[in-house]
Amino acid sequence: MQNDDTVTDAASRDPRFAALPGRPGTIVAVHLNYRSRAAQRGRTPASPSYFFKSTGSVAASGGTVERPVGTELLAFEGEIALVIGTAARRVSADRAWEHVAGVTASNDLGLYDLRANDKGSNVRSKSGDGFTPIGPVVLDARLLDPTRLRVRTWVNGELAQDGSTDDLLFPLPQIVADLSQHFTLEPGDVILTGTPAGSSVIVPGDVVEVEVDAPDTGATTGRLTTTVVDGPDIAFDPALGSLPQVDDTQREEAWGSREAAGLAAASALSPDLRAKLERVPVAGLSQQLRKRGLDNVTIDGVAPLHPDAKLVGVAATLRFVPNREDLFRSHGGGYNAQKRAFDTVREGEVIVIEARGEAGSGTLGDILAIRAHAQGAAGIVTDGGVRDAAAVAAVGIPVYTAGAHPAVLGRKHVPWDAGGTIACGGTTVQPGDIIVGDRDGVIVLPPALAEEVADAALAQEDEDAWIADRVAEGEPVDGLFPMNAAWRERYEAERDAR
Repeated sequence: MQNDDTVTDAASRDPRFAALPGRPGTIVAVHLNYRSRAAQRGRTPASPSYFFKSTGSVAASGGTVERPVGTELLAFEGEIALVIGTAARRVSADRAWEHVAGVTASNDLGLYDLRANDKGSNVRSKSGDGFTPIGPVVLDARLLDPTRLRVRTWVNGELAQDGSTDDLLFPLPQIVADLSQHFTLEPGDVILTGTPAGSSVIVPGDVVEVEVDAPDTGATTGRLTTTVVDGPDIAFDPALGSLPQVDDTQREEAWGSREAAGLAAASALSPDLRAKLERVPVAGLSQQLRKRGLDNVTIDGVAPLHPDAKLVGVAATLRFVPNREDLFRSHGGGYNAQKRAFDTVREGEVIVIEARGEAGSGTLGDILAIRAHAQGAAGIVTDGGVRDAAAVAAVGIPVYTAGAHPAVLGRKHVPWDAGGTIACGGTTVQPGDIIVGDRDGVIVLPPALAEEVADAALAQEDEDAWIADRVAEGEPVDGLFPMNAAWRERYEAERDAR
């Protein structure tokens, strides 16, 4: 048996670990850590979560990675990698960076075809040979500000990812400190700190490059280069374990969007259901939902800028929190949650904004309204204010708001996150809920009830129209509204004869 020194020397000579002090004892990766990525995923975690990768998955710059036969969803993720310099156990966030020796580039490659049975742990999907390229240069962490780093990824020379540490949900020192609460981080261990938006699928022949740099100082790792190749013609053995499998959900997550994956937009709002909802007044929908025990489904305190326009669409959510100056500095500038929500809204969606009913500041203006309109959004609902209200109205997209206000966002609000469950106008709204609006207001339809409620509301509209005709002919409302047995028998006979 080799002694420890022999093993360490052998590891240090292994070309796979050329950029590192030696073979890492542990590689730990963060699941989700960039706001831009969280917006794509439609969820924002409250705290970091992690998974381990095999140290055998490490590869040097200039190498290749195989896409196994029978698979289709090999995806890249450019990331900032931290190399631990001194052992860290229960360190505080303000001292954690002292335990980081170096910063370098990494590519957290993953095979979505293998996630079905291991999702979360990512054991098979993330630990393939060559699935963790690292390098080519490790920067001295003592010379770097962990809040001023950038990671970029190119595929075949085209920029695919551009993220910086000011977009992190969990700062780099916090990640080190958090992990050290649970186990000792040893010298040489590697932490992969998450990937920004833009990760997508790569195929044999593609060349992926990842670079981490400090724009303020010019320090750079250089480009970490990996070429995708076909794996050998050897299929996975079903007698040993589960086979690769994909579905549209995995394709959407691997490619980054349904559109990029070539999939039709997923929505509970079919063309037929949309047509029904465009005919039904919100008051009729409210009546039917109340019959089913749902009273708290109206977005209160908002009025339309286009009273004659009907609003029908699927909710895409955005949340503002009360302004706090330090948080606005960290979350209000750059490519913040507000901009991401308007940039990523899909055709037929309604951007629903939680602003706590605070109308003392704008939550959007004409530029963002134009962007939503260009994206094909069905409308915008905000329980906050609208700046440039006349210009927003002129864009033509249906907008419901608590009122006009000239002030900019930072007076009252911080754009916090997109894609989660929110409260708008006193009503809970989730992504995918169906939003319907008219002169009477805006209502939220749970997707599972939408078809049933629409059909019942249309039937009620026909019945109410028949009753109105009888009242116009001079009939008294007593016994007719609501109908007694005799009137109902007459109504049903005439309805069936039509």
